[in-house]
Amino acid sequence: MTSLQNETPLFDSLGSPGTGEAGYVMEWVIDPTNYCSEHELITRRALAERLAGLMGMQYFGPVSRRPPPAGPLYFIPSDTVEGHRAQAIGIRRESDFFGGAVPFAYVATKAITHPLHDKDAAGPRNWVESFAPRIGKCVLPGYSAFSEGDARRAGRALLRDGDVRVKPVRATGGNGQTVVHDAVSLDRTLAGVPHIDVDGVVLERNLREPRTLSVGQVKVGALTVSYYGLQRLTRNHRGQLVYGGSDLTAVRGGFDALDAMDLKPSLRLAIEQAAVYHAAVVESYPGFMASRINYDVAQGPDDAGQWCSGVLEQSWRVGGATGAEVAALEVFKSQPERSLVRASCFEVFGETNLPPGACVNYSGHDPDVGRLTKYSFVEAHADAT
Repeated sequence: MTSLQNETPLFDSLGSPGTGEAGYVMEWVIDPTNYCSEHELITRRALAERLAGLMGMQYFGPVSRRPPPAGPLYFIPSDTVEGHRAQAIGIRRESDFFGGAVPFAYVATKAITHPLHDKDAAGPRNWVESFAPRIGKCVLPGYSAFSEGDARRAGRALLRDGDVRVKPVRATGGNGQTVVHDAVSLDRTLAGVPHIDVDGVVLERNLREPRTLSVGQVKVGALTVSYYGLQRLTRNHRGQLVYGGSDLTAVRGGFDALDAMDLKPSLRLAIEQAAVYHAAVVESYPGFMASRINYDVAQGPDDAGQWCSGVLEQSWRVGGATGAEVAALEVFKSQPERSLVRASCFEVFGETNLPPGACVNYSGHDPDVGRLTKYSFVEAHADAT
């Protein structure tokens, strides 16, 4: 796909969007090298068709240089998009797309979750120093670094209190992460992390057998739905533990609707941490907007046996849990009396038997990951407990 320039409309001399009533849903590939494997492309198309149905719009297809039919447009980007590109294609507000827009590219990565190690550490242009202190109590101990030397210093400081998890900032689903136990393994791992000087790397306190919660919110049409959930891990065809799906409990409204529920203290803390993190993003980065937000929160003991809870990262794009999010939205749209929905999504490597009522978003042999099935379903009834 031809890349956009800062102020160049996508549909230039070929035509421009019109003013039809219903409008059209379009997928938008931000970067063909990210989130564009076969299963991701097909899954995104399936979700785009379902979102079009939710809004009474027509699914049109991917963005290209040809003009779309006349009518309002709704975009589903493959990744979080930089603000100038969102403006150029016609995204002006949350209701124009499913995802998020950020003022600077680094804001969309794990890098914003932690501060730089010290005043001499290098950071990207437009790095907001005041952000990390605002979320310090909402995340695990850690640092972000944008040079191998800075990363070594930060990692050695963290190793004094236990093992350290090294995380490439653009990897998803736990891929590419390494737990290091000493300076030797730290240096060896950092030497293999690509593009540290450009993208950065995160060094973070490692937890022992943590559970990972998801806290999020989606806004589609007139619906606002917030949720909490628990992630599941599964083994891929290489025997590695990777993201295997999520079980979500969703309610109508914002985070305050979740807070009004009768919740366990640990779950309430995770929701509060995600809400504080999100509010800090909104206030620290002018131009940020998102109609889909998801925050991963890890909870568990560290090497010293201290129980910890903290936001690991953010996602403002179509993600692993979006199948369950869309399933919940469909129930809330079709059943106005429903106040709570429990929705699940699964990613299964190999053959599987589908449960009754499952909605399949992908089933096939992906050239990169092998045989994979991705599906979602909802419980027929759910109590408000």
